[in-house]
Amino acid sequence: MSQPAQLRRTPRHTGRRHASALPARRNARSTSARGTTEVDFVKLSPTSNTTVLVTSRHPPRQYRTIAEQLLRAEHLHAEQVGFILPAESSAAQLRLHMAGDEFCANAVMAMAALHASWQGPAGRVELLLEASGAEELLSCRVEPRDSGYRCQLDSPLPLSIDPYPSPGARSGTALVRYADSVHLVIECAGHGQGLREHAEQAALQLGKSEGVSVAGVMLYDPARGALDPLINVPALGSLLWERSCGSGTAALGAYLAAKNRAPVCTSVRQPGGTLDVEADYGSGTVTGLRVAGQVAIVAEGRAYIHD
Repeated sequence: MSQPAQLRRTPRHTGRRHASALPARRNARSTSARGTTEVDFVKLSPTSNTTVLVTSRHPPRQYRTIAEQLLRAEHLHAEQVGFILPAESSAAQLRLHMAGDEFCANAVMAMAALHASWQGPAGRVELLLEASGAEELLSCRVEPRDSGYRCQLDSPLPLSIDPYPSPGARSGTALVRYADSVHLVIECAGHGQGLREHAEQAALQLGKSEGVSVAGVMLYDPARGALDPLINVPALGSLLWERSCGSGTAALGAYLAAKNRAPVCTSVRQPGGTLDVEADYGSGTVTGLRVAGQVAIVAEGRAYIHD
């Protein structure tokens, strides 16, 4: 296992980027008198898909308990939680393990942006990263912007893209299958409460029947180029209409390329902003997949998990 370089941290984000590669890691400290565990964190906003990344070290058995509290409205209040770890491969800079063992493209881009902020004013950088739910190393390009960072991530390729009949579909639906996740893409001309309820039922059913870490339903309006992403993480008992979804956007790009039998390069509007997706296509299959969006660092500090 590669060992991370040491990194100085400041108690608050000041807009200055750190010069080292990684933060100094603090092991979890439990205060028995108060029944609390201290958690160091950074909160980021990848296209408004609010993400808490835990930078202190904790036993994996505590990940879900920590995440359940951090996600609450009365706590840090975010849409997802991940844990930053040393990379297992000597070729990679960092590893991200999500609380529900899932792969999350937005969270990987958030970690890449955080790493770039720690590196100092180096301009555009390219990183190799590891992530739960992804078997291969992931390449991510990060470029500083006035309001944060622009990240483009090479997303894992789907194993299959198959028709999947669904009521309320406009012109097509398909199930995009990955090693540890599925995303059901439903084309629709707008969507009312009935279709949203159907999407929720489908996400729950897929989570049970497919045995995956993530089951998503992507409601896509092609006339508006708009996506409403619904994500079910069975391990956390989480079913959430997210502000944006990088993994779901990548699945949409793969679906559109397979449907049209041609490469795709498009911007996808979502409730929290716009994500861009590029899908390469050749010899009857999707051969490359990239998703890009903006990441802002919004807070950092120490949180308390109560027993």
